[in-house]
Amino acid sequence: MTKDSTSPWRKKLHDIIYEADTPAGKLFDVVLLILILASIALVMLESVKSIDARFHDYFEIGEWIITIFFTLEYFARIVTIKKPSTYIFSFYGLIDFFSTIPQYLAFFFIGSNALLTVRALRLLRVFRILKITRYVGESNKLSRALKDSRAKISIFLFAVLILCIIAGTIMYMVEGEESGFTSIPVSVYWCIVTLTTVGFGDIAPVTPLGQFIAALIMILGYGIIAVPTGIVSAEYAKDMEPSKVTIDGEDYVHMNTQCCQNCNAKKHRDDAEFCHKCGNSLDRDF
Repeated sequence: MTKDSTSPWRKKLHDIIYEADTPAGKLFDVVLLILILASIALVMLESVKSIDARFHDYFEIGEWIITIFFTLEYFARIVTIKKPSTYIFSFYGLIDFFSTIPQYLAFFFIGSNALLTVRALRLLRVFRILKITRYVGESNKLSRALKDSRAKISIFLFAVLILCIIAGTIMYMVEGEESGFTSIPVSVYWCIVTLTTVGFGDIAPVTPLGQFIAALIMILGYGIIAVPTGIVSAEYAKDMEPSKVTIDGEDYVHMNTQCCQNCNAKKHRDDAEFCHKCGNSLDRDF
């Protein structure tokens, strides 16, 4: 494996945009976070007619400034990696594109203003920005806990669904159509609303037996809500060691944000000199 021949300015720009292990990278992420939050604030304020009528022009100028910055960032991300498709068609690449393009569509095409609310997708980019070294380990622990809990939670939700169908059917037979339980699906809907302690109040039992069953479902709901939290917490408690990544069957501590400039792969060993996926050099000395 030979050293990467990419020009120094592209390497430096890549490290600033894609990584957060350097002061410049952290500063870039902070600026990006501020602009994302400012953009979301603009979207929210524009939806309030009284405020938008008064400050619409200022909102428009602010949104264009933010959109131009995100557009430059989008193309910079494409330019700084050898295989642009790895970013363009990635989850965050699509989010970046679809949250930026509405402003241009609204400018060139009449009647596309409704698409401007899609800008709220920018908020999803916060998850990528919050990859600063001190949070990487904890985020990986939480991700593993959720993944390890997936089977247990799926079985639990399936059991709850069966319970709702049974309870809904019973309530349909007990209450009947005159009480608003017009069908079994409607009764199941009522059971789900009651079990989750939401309680819209659009349907309510009127018979003593129905009210007794409803009370049992409400009490049961408090316990059911706590179960998924307990499952995830138990899995999280098992994993109190530093975050690890498995490469070639071996576990390594992973606490950096290095991103390969060639294939955009992440989760490299702290002492890695080459990408574990494509072999490209991770050297950042210019």
